[in-house]
Formats: sequence, structure tokens, C-alpha cells
Amino acid sequence: MSAMTTQRTITQRELRNESAAVMDAVEAGETMIITRNGVPVAQLGPIKRYRLTAVSELRQAFAAGPDPDYAAMRAEIDAYFGEDRIGDD
Repeated sequence: MSAMTTQRTITQRELRNESAAVMDAVEAGETMIITRNGVPVAQLGPIKRYRLTAVSELRQAFAAGPDPDYAAMRAEIDAYFGEDRIGDD
């Protein structure tokens, strides 16, 4: 969903009478302020959609990164939390 988000104001009556067109516009990325008697009472907008990424894509994306330095990570953890931790035998 790469549509640019726009916003417009519509009345409760417009929402009721033109609901299909309103929903099409929201699906296309628009956000609407709904008014009742001229007073804004609600905001209607698209939900955020997440795209699942395949594990193979993640492996490929991170393959060029540096290998983790586990000794440095452990030293940083010890420095932050101290060396006496529960369950750290």
C-alpha cells in the first residue's frame, strides 16, 4: 500500500449514503474525518498492513552483515547488568 495518505472531511450523512465510495477511498489510502452537525466526531482511515517476509529473504538481506562478536556482546552485558545474574551458571 504505497498510496499517499490524504485527509478530507465528510458528514455522517455522506458516510451513510456513500459508504461504498468512502470505503474505496479509505482502501486507497485516504483518511476521513467524520462530522456530525459540523463537529468532528470520528476519524476513518486505512489500517496498517504488514507484509510477511520469507526466512530466505531475511537470510539473504543479513548475509552481507558482519559476524557477531559474541565476546564483545558478553562484555557489554556484564558491564551493564553486572556479572552476578540469576540462572547464569
